[in-house]
Amino acid sequence: MDRNQKAEVVSGLNATLGEMGVVVVTRNLGMTVAQSTVLRQKMREAGASYKVTKNRLAKIAIKGTPYEAISDLLTGPVGLASSTDPVAAAKVAIEFAKTNDKLEIVGGAMGELLLDAEGIKALASMPSLDELRAKIIGLIQAPATKLATVIQTPASQLARVFNAYAEKDAA
Repeated sequence: MDRNQKAEVVSGLNATLGEMGVVVVTRNLGMTVAQSTVLRQKMREAGASYKVTKNRLAKIAIKGTPYEAISDLLTGPVGLASSTDPVAAAKVAIEFAKTNDKLEIVGGAMGELLLDAEGIKALASMPSLDELRAKIIGLIQAPATKLATVIQTPASQLARVFNAYAEKDAA
């Protein structure tokens, strides 16, 4: 890699990290290309990304971002999983690490808050942003549905009473 390519990698990673809600640092202990490809596909499906970069370039790239605290975690063969949704990258990384012993969760950060491996696991157990939105919409919609049911019930009962009187008079 020449100097210009390194500068592009650093600036691209810096711009990406500035927009992310969470960064998960993983250690790759001999993952194959196929396994890395599967991990990247799962990350993309969840709205996250996964990058393997040189530690020195990553340390330069995180300067000036809220993720400067993870520089101590960047030792050995590591990869960075990131997403704007604070839960997505952590959830995919944890699920993949359960099925693949060659990926180890080292830690990460959510903004300026440094997280260890247990913190990432706790973050992964939380519902995603989309799940929380669905729950809120359900909570908002439930009272309106119940109100419509309660209002509709007396009217239908009244209609049955009128129908019974009409049938009685016709007989």
